[in-house]
Amino acid sequence: MRIFISTGEVSGDLQGSLIIAALKRQAAAVGCELDIVALGGEKMAEAGATILGDTSHIGSMGILEALPYLVPTLLVQRKAIAYLKQNPPDLILLIDYMSPNIGIGTYMQENFPDVPVVYYIAPQEWVWSMNLRRTHRIVSFTDKLLAIFPQEASYYRQEGANVTWVGHPLVDRMQTAPSRQEARAKLNISPEAIAIALLPASRRQELKYLVPVIFQAAQTIQAKLPEVHFWIPLSLEEFREPITQAIARYGLRATVLSGQQKEVIAAADFAITKSGTVNLELALLNIPQVVVYRLNAITAWIARKILKGSIPFASPANLLVMREIVPEFLQEQATAENVTQAAMELLLNPDKRQQTLADYQKMRQSLGEIGVCDRAAQEILQILNKG
Repeated sequence: MRIFISTGEVSGDLQGSLIIAALKRQAAAVGCELDIVALGGEKMAEAGATILGDTSHIGSMGILEALPYLVPTLLVQRKAIAYLKQNPPDLILLIDYMSPNIGIGTYMQENFPDVPVVYYIAPQEWVWSMNLRRTHRIVSFTDKLLAIFPQEASYYRQEGANVTWVGHPLVDRMQTAPSRQEARAKLNISPEAIAIALLPASRRQELKYLVPVIFQAAQTIQAKLPEVHFWIPLSLEEFREPITQAIARYGLRATVLSGQQKEVIAAADFAITKSGTVNLELALLNIPQVVVYRLNAITAWIARKILKGSIPFASPANLLVMREIVPEFLQEQATAENVTQAAMELLLNPDKRQQTLADYQKMRQSLGEIGVCDRAAQEILQILNKG
């Protein structure tokens, strides 16, 4: 059975790798062999996919920020469509990555209507949709939508999609995270040391907009708590040089690591982080956090004018419960002073810390039960077998 998977960015590559592993597991259990070709990255290749185009580096948030990636995105989309034209698969699996995946889904609907299209981790139209046009397009070419958030499931179901809520794949992924003791032993962090994780960037634009704010806050925290040490796991190896330079510029006591995000998060007392999937990883491991996000000022202005303040929160941890359980600072509010103040409170106020941990427990109920990737894989294989 041949499956074509399309996703992009660092997080898509991770989610793609998890679902590929589950698909291979479930297929082996029923004696079915899978051939998987994909747009993705290194992690998906390691999981057993043949990568047609590396999209893990192609990604941005915002209108102006997306411009440098326009041509690479179009080229990779064109390459995928040329491949699909010659080699129509038995099933298409789309993961997030909105614009390219809407293009691929529409192409399949028009040219290969008999090939089922499954959307897993659909674009977050339920959070920031300006109108229903894109939602309706997604629903029109999607035979099955596998939702990871309850709100996502009800939104798309309401708009006519065939939806199954499977839960969030991080519930599975964080099962294999080390304990605090194991992580600290592996990273040589003594039990009493204060370890703070800094998670500033998985996209190039975030180096520009987030590193200065996060590192300036870290500099102030270091002055107030001289025993602190910062740990920075790289999402992409190409970020090592700019991050190392920034560490020197702000005089931080920091260690940069590759491929050890789970260990760093598990070992941390606290984190200062960009908004994104990593917020849920931290929540699942009970690490208090402060979330920061900034875009180009023009992009932010356009978004505000069009969306008129309709986005309640940026962090998935807050979005899930529709209230602020972790402090988040966006755009003009994303200042080193605000971040430092919120960080010091979470580091030094035990009541505030306990409240965060209690809120995390409530939030978890919206993430579903363990076995998410296997449930998603079973749904996909069922559709394949029907075909």
